[in-house]
Amino acid sequence: MTFSSSVVVSLKDVAIFQDVHTILSGVSFDIEKGEFVYLIGRTGSGKSSLLKTLYADLPLLSGQATVADFKIFKVSSSQVPYLRRKVGIVFQDFQLLSDRTVTENLTFVLRATGWKEKSKIKNRVSEVLMRVGMGSAGPKMPHQLSGGEQQRIVIARALLNEPVILIADEPTGNLDPDVSEGIMQIFMEINNSGTAVLMATHNHQIINKYPKRILKCENGKVLDSAKVAFTLTDGI
Repeated sequence: MTFSSSVVVSLKDVAIFQDVHTILSGVSFDIEKGEFVYLIGRTGSGKSSLLKTLYADLPLLSGQATVADFKIFKVSSSQVPYLRRKVGIVFQDFQLLSDRTVTENLTFVLRATGWKEKSKIKNRVSEVLMRVGMGSAGPKMPHQLSGGEQQRIVIARALLNEPVILIADEPTGNLDPDVSEGIMQIFMEINNSGTAVLMATHNHQIINKYPKRILKCENGKVLDSAKVAFTLTDGI
C-alpha cells in the first residue's frame, strides 16, 4: 500500500461510544509516521475504547477517522482484516493461544492474513522472534514462558505484517519494573526503525524516563500535550 501522507492516524471530531453511552466526544488528533505517543487517563476515562475504535473492535459512529489509510467510519467487516494487517495490536493480557507453541501462534496469524508459502512463513516467524530477543522460544508453549517473555511474543506477533503503527494497551501493566524496562526498550527500537507507536499506560516512571507526546483522556475529552499544557497526576 502506498501512503498518501506521513499521517498514519487522523481523527476529526470523533465521538467514542461504549454500548449506547458517549464516553469521549470532539476527539481530534493526528499521529504521524514514526511518532511515539502515550495515551493516559484514569481507569474508565475511555482509553481502551478509543484504542478499540482505532482498530475497529468498536464501531465508529460519529466523526471522521483514518487509520493506515483506511477510513474507519462504519468500516465494512470485509475491510477490517486488511486494516489490522497495518495495525499491530499489543494486549495487556497477551491473548496467546494456550494450546499451541509460540511458532504455531505466529504461524496462525500469518496464515489468517493471507500468507501461504511455508518457507516465507518460517522465515518471517524467525525474524520477528529474533527482533524481540526470543529467537529460541519457537517450540515452547505459552505457559512455559514468564510474563515478560509472553509480552515479547505478543509484540513479535504484532510485528508480523510490518504494521505502520503499533497500538499497545497497558503493555507493561502486569510486569515488574525490570521486565517493563526491557519491554520499553523493544518499543523504542521498533519506533526508532520508523513504526509509529500509540501506547496506553498508567506508568509515571516510563513516561518520565522516555518523554514523548501525550494524549490524556479527561472529563470526556482528549487533551493533547502538543497543544495544551497539563500535569501528570496519580491515577493517570
